Amino acid sequence: MVPNPANLSFVEDLYGEFLRDGASIPEEWRRYFERLERETGAPPGWRRGPSFRPRSLFDHAGTPTPGAEPPDAKNLLRLQDSVVQLIRAHLVRGHMAARIDPLGFPRPPQEELDPAFYGLTDGDLDRSFSAHGIPGPPIRPLREILDTLRAAYCGSVGVEFMHVDDLERRTWLRERVEDVRHRHHLTREDQLRVLTRLTDAVIFEEFIQQKYPGATSFSLEGAEGLIPLLDLAVETAAEQGVEEIVLGMAHRGRLNILANILGKRPREIFAEFEDRADVLRDGRGDVKYHLGYSTDWTTSSGRKVHLSLCFNPSHLEFVNPVALGRMRAKQDRAGDAERARGMVLLIHGDAAFAGEGVIQESLNLSELEGYRTGGAFHVIVNNQLGFTTPPAETRSSPYASDVAKMLQVPIFHVNGEDPDAVSHVVRLAMEFRRRFRSDVVIDMYCYRRRGHNEGDEPSFTQPVMYRVIEQRPPVRDSYLAHLLTLNGLTRDEAERIAVERRAELERELSEARSPHYVAVRERAVGVWSAYHGGPGGDGEDVVTAVDSGRIAVLLHALARVPDEFRTHPTIARGLARRREMGEGTRPIDWSAAEALAFATLAAEGQRVRLTGQDTVRGTFSHRHAVLHDREDGRTYTPLAHVAPDQAPVEIYNSPLSEVGTLGFEYGYSLDCPDGLVLWEAQFGDFVNAAQVIVDQFITSAEEKWHRLSGLVLLLPHAFEGQGPEHSSARLERFLELAVNDNIQVVNSTTPAQYFHLLRRQALRRWRKPLIVMTPKSLLRHPKVVSPLGDFEHGSFQRILGDPAVSPGPVAGILLCSGKVYYDLLAKRDEIGRADVGILRLEQLYPLRDEQLADALAPYPPSTRVVWVQEEPANMGAWRYLLARFGDRVAGTRPFSGVCRPAAASPATGWAALHKSEQQKLLKAAFDAC
Repeated sequence: MVPNPANLSFVEDLYGEFLRDGASIPEEWRRYFERLERETGAPPGWRRGPSFRPRSLFDHAGTPTPGAEPPDAKNLLRLQDSVVQLIRAHLVRGHMAARIDPLGFPRPPQEELDPAFYGLTDGDLDRSFSAHGIPGPPIRPLREILDTLRAAYCGSVGVEFMHVDDLERRTWLRERVEDVRHRHHLTREDQLRVLTRLTDAVIFEEFIQQKYPGATSFSLEGAEGLIPLLDLAVETAAEQGVEEIVLGMAHRGRLNILANILGKRPREIFAEFEDRADVLRDGRGDVKYHLGYSTDWTTSSGRKVHLSLCFNPSHLEFVNPVALGRMRAKQDRAGDAERARGMVLLIHGDAAFAGEGVIQESLNLSELEGYRTGGAFHVIVNNQLGFTTPPAETRSSPYASDVAKMLQVPIFHVNGEDPDAVSHVVRLAMEFRRRFRSDVVIDMYCYRRRGHNEGDEPSFTQPVMYRVIEQRPPVRDSYLAHLLTLNGLTRDEAERIAVERRAELERELSEARSPHYVAVRERAVGVWSAYHGGPGGDGEDVVTAVDSGRIAVLLHALARVPDEFRTHPTIARGLARRREMGEGTRPIDWSAAEALAFATLAAEGQRVRLTGQDTVRGTFSHRHAVLHDREDGRTYTPLAHVAPDQAPVEIYNSPLSEVGTLGFEYGYSLDCPDGLVLWEAQFGDFVNAAQVIVDQFITSAEEKWHRLSGLVLLLPHAFEGQGPEHSSARLERFLELAVNDNIQVVNSTTPAQYFHLLRRQALRRWRKPLIVMTPKSLLRHPKVVSPLGDFEHGSFQRILGDPAVSPGPVAGILLCSGKVYYDLLAKRDEIGRADVGILRLEQLYPLRDEQLADALAPYPPSTRVVWVQEEPANMGAWRYLLARFGDRVAGTRPFSGVCRPAAASPATGWAALHKSEQQKLLKAAFDAC
């Protein structure tokens, strides 16, 4: 075998290690070094340090120079090269041989981890080699090298970190994985705490199954190691200075975690099983394993940490961005710029982590400036099974965690039935997270003792797996047996813990079944104590007008840039127009009205946060919230410099994501009631990619979980010939979901209306999500402007009348919303139909009958009212209004609709056809009158 020239530097490095560590030089190496010195004429002293590179011994093809290398040395180089490869193979692939499956199913053999794969034999095991990079003596027998590698990489923990490109992180991880000095060995006190936590988990599940046989609880059985894992994670986080943890998880094990980690009284959980209608009914509610909870945890050292478990529907991983957004809001509120005092802890299922795209979207947010939270702590509860589907049918990668390799973070695979290994991994993962402020992933291998739920029979589809599971004792029993062998604990001590836990659960059950039991009622506390939801609050108007002098000052501030800042000429002209707006010589356009709303709120102490795809500039080049110097690219944000003591204004471009970013902003709004939080879609149509967040959180959370939100969705919407995916924000879907004043749906048509709407959303105490159909072509329409006086007077008007038509008899009233109003206005002028009034329904929901009646009151009771919309008849607001009013509106007035014909696709992709359809629509509207 020809030696590899790349290994020649190893010769001198090796000699340097001999000298530095005072090791004795093996005889064959001493002879080789002497021959090198003799045959190359090396200067005296070259062996005193790693400075000599004896590359002259080989030609460029790697062929040995005749007589330059003794056969013995050549063989040693070959063997050392094999050892180097074997070491690297363990770093890269050692995890593939780790004993992480508690069920003991064999893993595929890994030839690359076998010394024989590299030509090493049993006779080489006692030969000394360089162990460069491995903690300990630099030269040691191969047997010891292998023992170190297998203990580090092939035991109950398998570590993946060689995908990490950052050398500092990779070096840090390797040192702590391989060096026994960094191993966390549990004290007797630690072991007793682990046993107690395992007992808590096991007894709770046994009690539920005994008292409520067949009831759905999504048992944690088979994964009870999660409870001591979480216990240690919380304790360690508190030691590291974390003061608040937001948790997100799906339903499996949730009840156990609520009881044994969050501290929810078991009586409350048992009352939910009892389905006590007399004490539990409060709204429509949700099933017990979707509920959240908050508590203050006191650590063993007396530190306090607040825990908040997010409410979550059955849509598993969609809670992840919500939890991240909540933590970001908490950190921003606390001024925690280092992202050190809060942590997100996310618990995943293996099939969901590998299968759901929201995982990738959430991970992608972790290192982005607008979304960073200081690193989430991920735990995959790896059942090695989905509902009924095995891993081979649910993913195309070896591990459920492989998507996490997109980040520069380690992945720790650990046997969930080895509590000592779990404890070691938790501490190591938490140390990494604190040092690098990055996510970290623990993939805890376990199993699911029961089926997907308690009524499921898993052996229908996994007979072999469940034969093995049936024979396995609970992890608490195996861990107890391990502790008994250490003589650190007696069986009587362990049994006493179990007896006490069962007795406590019996007392809690008795209390839950008592006729005197009263359920705990949540009430708004902290930052939410000044806000309320519920129906009817839409009438709670606030003053949104701003003095004209203040407006002028703010518009000038919005038009100001630093000296020597080279603004793009087009933008510079826009800034000049804003100065004119402030002086009252030019009406205010949509972009300036929005910026003015943000500026006035920030100046009044209200935080503003706006994110979305291309939001900084605006999809339609209308916002330009962040200016870029033409020469050097530096940026300037005028909204951040409108007042000396203003609140923050943050505007971020989001990744190309809807569900992840909308979920994040919804979560942010949950912990930022006293600010304006907005998410903007590039085109409103794209919100359909985040429908789960809309359906399961935004529109239903108050009814299910009593959770309020003031989140604003800005959805560009209008039919302008841009095709099926760039026309409709699916207004009809929001109106279908609108009930009991759960949301607000608005399609405003003037800059002043938009200004007052945004300020109203932030200033009034009634908190509801706000969905705004925002314009596209109207952003530059000459008629879509408002005079300064509309900002210093008035408020948001739910319905806008027609100032051009006098009260009294008319041929008919066209009722519309949004951009089509300006098309109808132009058509009326074109055909001279001054006998037709045009009213704008600016707020589509909540819509009060009396408001519409008041708007139509100036016209006779027999006046025909025609709803006009651009959307097809099966979309838009028509069917919502038809169901609401039937064929009569505001008393006896005939009510009908003019729309595009019903269609499966929102709009045509042909510009000419669009224009033709639009003209037919406008003609039909006036023909109906």
